[in-house]
Amino acid sequence: MDLSPDAAVAEPALTPFFHRDGDSYVPNPIAQGGWGPTLGGQVIGGMLARAVEQQIEDPELIPVRLTVDILRRVATEPVQVSAEVLRAGKRMRALTATMTQRGEVVARASTLHLRPSVQPPDAAWTTPVSMPPLPTEPERFNPAVPMFITAYGKDDGDGFAWQHDGPRHAWLREVRELVAGEPMSPFVRAALAVDVTASMTNFTPSGLGFINADYTLTLCRLPEGPYIGLAALTHYSADGIAVGSATLFDTRGPIGTGLTTSAANPNFAGVPGERP
Repeated sequence: MDLSPDAAVAEPALTPFFHRDGDSYVPNPIAQGGWGPTLGGQVIGGMLARAVEQQIEDPELIPVRLTVDILRRVATEPVQVSAEVLRAGKRMRALTATMTQRGEVVARASTLHLRPSVQPPDAAWTTPVSMPPLPTEPERFNPAVPMFITAYGKDDGDGFAWQHDGPRHAWLREVRELVAGEPMSPFVRAALAVDVTASMTNFTPSGLGFINADYTLTLCRLPEGPYIGLAALTHYSADGIAVGSATLFDTRGPIGTGLTTSAANPNFAGVPGERP
């Protein structure tokens, strides 16, 4: 199994999520999410992260936070994406990105980049979290699914692995380009992966009862290699509102945290639903 960074480059035979057409980005059918004829939350975040990254001229700066707000349903139609620097200092950059469609803002993101410095000598305590082994890759990735993902949870073979009252994990690998002709950066891969936090933390034995309204990615370092893992940490909910968190990993160890807020979606029963 090739775990080098170059292995994360999409196979030419796999359709990219978007192709460029002037100032617009046209989604291919594979970019549709699971909640109806709308773009998946992961590709929305990926495009916003890509726009932000293009405004960073200093390669030493590390993206440490990305917060994505999905403001309305994003149709499977062309979108425009832009970003700008809000504040620049010696050790930080704060940026914002906007996605528009038909002249309306449909999603936005805010990010913070920090400059690395000297690590303090003592290790701070944290809750221990571990991941299952990497999955075995198929000889060819399935062109009909957006990414290669292996879910871990219940192992009785009855129903979906996360549909139980117990621990949930996932290893995933992006297998196609976000924009045709462009290699995917580690930051963009992390931005795509963190959207899984919502599904992972919102499953119950009855199924998936919440749909995410936003999500946040935090990173202490960029992921290395093509695989990103997630381990569910928390789910708290009351009166139809839920919050969840997960630890993100690469093959070296933890790299950050995913956080999501969600609203109850009682109509979801394995068929497309609607965003709140």
